[in-house]
Parts: sequence; C-alpha cells; structure tokens
Amino acid sequence: MALLGSPWMLRLIHIALFCSLCFAEDPYANFQLELSYITASPLGVPQQVIAVNGTFPGPTLNVTTNDNVVVNVKNKLDEDLLITWPGVQMRRNSWEDGVLGTNCPIPAGWNWTYQFQVKDQIGSFFYFPSLNLQRAGGGFGSFIITNRDIIPLPFKTPDGDIVIIIGDWYIRSHTALRLALDAGNDLGMPDGVLINGKGPYQYNTTLVPDGVDYETINVDPGKTYRIRVHNVGVSTALNFRIQNHNLLLAETEGCYTMQQNYTSLDIYVGQSYSFLVTMDQNASSDYYIVASARFVNQSIWQNVTGVAILHYSNSQGKAAGPLPDPPNDVYDKSYAMNQAMSIRQNGSASGARPNPQGSFHYGSINITDTYILSSMPPVVINGTTRTTLNGISFVNPDTPIGLADQYKVQGAYKLDFPSTSLTGPPRIDRSVINATYKGFIEVVLQNNDTVVQSFHISGYGFFVVGMAYGNWTENSRNSYDKWDAIIRSTTQVFPGAWTAVLVSLDNVGVWNLRTENLDRWYLGQETYMRIVNPKDDNTTALPAPGNVLYCGALAYLQTPQKTSSSASTISGQHRLYLMLLVLFSAAISVLC
Repeated sequence: MALLGSPWMLRLIHIALFCSLCFAEDPYANFQLELSYITASPLGVPQQVIAVNGTFPGPTLNVTTNDNVVVNVKNKLDEDLLITWPGVQMRRNSWEDGVLGTNCPIPAGWNWTYQFQVKDQIGSFFYFPSLNLQRAGGGFGSFIITNRDIIPLPFKTPDGDIVIIIGDWYIRSHTALRLALDAGNDLGMPDGVLINGKGPYQYNTTLVPDGVDYETINVDPGKTYRIRVHNVGVSTALNFRIQNHNLLLAETEGCYTMQQNYTSLDIYVGQSYSFLVTMDQNASSDYYIVASARFVNQSIWQNVTGVAILHYSNSQGKAAGPLPDPPNDVYDKSYAMNQAMSIRQNGSASGARPNPQGSFHYGSINITDTYILSSMPPVVINGTTRTTLNGISFVNPDTPIGLADQYKVQGAYKLDFPSTSLTGPPRIDRSVINATYKGFIEVVLQNNDTVVQSFHISGYGFFVVGMAYGNWTENSRNSYDKWDAIIRSTTQVFPGAWTAVLVSLDNVGVWNLRTENLDRWYLGQETYMRIVNPKDDNTTALPAPGNVLYCGALAYLQTPQKTSSSASTISGQHRLYLMLLVLFSAAISVLC
C-alpha cells in the first residue's frame, strides 16, 4: 500500500489515466511467441526446424488497424534471435523493427517484448527471424491487419480467409547453410518447395516419394475466399496457381489493387498477395494448388515444386493427371516484367482511413535525392566471400544505430553511403545513408547480379514506378508510372535490369534497406537509412522503449535476465504500468 501511495506511483497513475483517455479507442492485441527447435519431416526426411509455439509454420497473428500490438517473444533457440515484421511500418518507432541495425539481439534463453502500433495500415504481411539465416529453418508466420468495421472493403466480404505460406526449402539446417556460405560456397538447388510447411502431394510417383505429408485446403462450392499468399523462402521466385481457378488480385502488402484476373502470378521472395478465388468449378475431383520455381531450368528443377490440394466439400475424387502449366516464357523476357507492371493501385478504394489511397499525387512531387543502388554477384573481399551494394558489403554495427546516437557512441557507423557505385575495389564497411527528413527520394535498384532479387525497405510503403532491362539512365524516368503505381514494401529486380521506386521520407528512425534473398543478405547486401527530424521536437519519433536491450559499447548497461519461463525484460515497474494502463483503459471505455 505504501507503494501505491508514493508520489512516484501517483504520477504513474496520472500518466496512465491520461494515456487511457487518449488511447481508449485503440485496443491492445497481446501475443506470446515461443521459438524453439522441433523435429519435422516436411520433405519426408526428419530434420530440425524452428517452430513457433510448437508449430511449423507459426500461428497467424490477427490484429485490426490502429491496434497496439504487444508480442512477448521467448527465445528457446541456442543462439541470438530477433523477429522482424516486413511491411509493418512501425510509425515513429524503428526500435521495434527487429533487425541488428536497430535492435540488440535477444540472447538464447531470454524473453523480449515488442510493443508497436499498426497505425493506419491494413493488409497481408508475415513475421520471421531476421538473424543468421534462421528463416531458412522456419520461425515464420502470417501477420494480418484487418480493416476497422467502419471502413468498407473494396469488394464483397469474402466467405472465408485462407493463408498459404510458400517457399523454397533445404533439408540442411539453417546452421549448415550458414556454414556453406561462410566457406564461400553457393547454397545450390533447394530440395523442394513447401506449402504451409508441408511437402508436395504425390502427383507424380517418380518425382515425389511415398510418405510426404501435403497440405489440403478445404472449401465449399460456390463460395468466394480471400487467399493470402506469402513467399517466405530463401531465394527462389515462385509461380502460384490453382488448377482451373482464376486468381482475382485484390491486395498486395497493404495496398488494394485494381481487381484483375490472373491464371497464375509470380510471387518473389518476401512478397505477399491477396486473391479472391471463387469456387465455381464442378466437384468431379480435387484441384492442384501449385508453387513452382521461376527463371530456372525446369528439366533440372522438376522436383522443386510445391503441390497442395484444393478440396471441395462435395468432391467426388482425388486430383490426378499433370500439373497446370507454368508460364511459357523461356524465350520472352518481357512476360514476367509486364505482369509485374500490370499490378496497379486501386486509387478509388479506402485503405486504413476513409480517404482513398490515390489522393496522394506522388507523380507531381519533386524528387529531392536519387540513389542508384547496384548489386553485383558475390566477390571475395579480404579473403571472404561477400555481396555488395554500390561496392560496399555491410557489416552490422556492434551497437545499434539509434542507441549509438542516443548515447553518443563514436565510430559505431558511418554516414557516408554513396548514392552511386564506388569506382574503387569493393570494401566491407558500416556505411549508412544519411537521408533527409521529409525528402521525396528516388531509389533505383540496378541488378547486375545473375539471379532475380527482391529488395525491401522497412518503415515505408513505396511506389513501384518503373522497371526495364538494361542500365537505368535519366531518360528512363520517361517510362515511369506517375499515376497509379502499386504501393508495396518489397519489389523484384530482374537480373540485368532495374526497378525504380519513390519513397516519401516522413517516418523518422533508422530503417533497413536490404535484399530479401537470404544468401545475398547474409553476405552483406544491405544498408540503413538514418532519418532525423532536425527540429528534434520529440513528436516525430518515440524514445527508446523501457525494456530496450543493450549490447556492443553499451553492454555494461544491460541488466542480467533470469532464464526461467517467467523471465521478461519488462521490469516490475513497467509491467505494473502496463497493467494499470489496461485497467484504466477498460474503465474509461465502459464509462464512455
């Protein structure tokens, strides 16, 4: 009782009351995620995978626009861990982004609690572990932000919501894959493609052995489902299709699209899509769901194909016969690029707020800076195999950038990332982009590598305004879509080609720019944008959270954590504050 009567506690209660009045309409969504190793056999061979809450893949996290999301992560792996949330913009709060440039890692046996708001966002996203190639071992799951009831969907409410997680897969563990890269070796062809963590249906007894568990999607005839597809793989672009069914594209990574039908769609590593699929076929048999590799030699990659089953509730038999054909574009390099550029923003639809998405006239805004980021095939630097952007192979700082700024740690990183490729030999460095707050920048991703790549910018959605084969020039701007370009957070860049995106830098913080191809990312193909409000008025960026972890030059500030199941880096006072905040929020909501 003495504690409750203390001036400190009274101030805390006053703060809680004030916060509850401010945020009574923004509820909390609470989750517990425990990452651990389990044994599974997705391709018929027992192997170690990373489970979330004992399942592989992990659970779907469903939240609503403007929810305050609290995720307590328990690290039961034998190595450091971070969870990242690509596409979730973490407005004013890069402290929760979950990559090494912004967060100290969660040590093995520790807990850490993410706290962020999904402010003014809707759509289909996923979470995954960002360190040490761990995503190649699992640890991923879907993250869905549902619109508020007062905001209508730009389509009739579907009869159901289905999540499909696809990705290439290796039987070797993520640690074995990591050792291969450290030794300068290529990862080679994956062993298969998984759909929802399971191997292929035995559509061909020669290619698919007995005993492989496959995924079955159960549906009712005549109903329309929203099918959300995420490519969480290592490095392989996949073509997604459902036998005899049209895919009506509706949304990609939080942006509603112009609704158009596709018989199949290429989904690149790190990308997410929503399709509306109507079960309008007869039920004489089940139907194949296929995810097959793109831009490879199909005769060699035959067994690297994911196959699941679409099962009507009144189906009369099993799926049989050959799989539906993939795109036949071996001699047509333009097919995939034209398909990508056919995806347009639905400017008449409301997103997370009542105003239409197209009300932001990006095509008439002057560009303040241009960054031409060139990726090259792996090179040897100082005796080790590395990958580069503009000739720089990035090494994460020992002290995260935001903490280094706050505590004035000297030499943690450099604000000298070049806007074009270096002319000298490639180097290993900690170079960061010194981006300008409120700038409107053009980022040209020039892929001089031999493989198709995906690039991601955290903290933002960007406009994909153009792509073409060859080298980008200033004349390339004449081909830009300046009216209804799709907004997304991860875009593909074809080998020997470029992709241009426009980004409005209105989100203060430190934001990761990286390839989503895990091998290229692990070997150094990333950097960060540091965006600071020069007025420093504390309204455009949140302070470091109360449970912030310390490492590097600030490791001496870190309080040891108990490794029991009840351990948490949230202090007792902070936990009490959260409890009071929730209680008062509930009380105010009832009174109002």
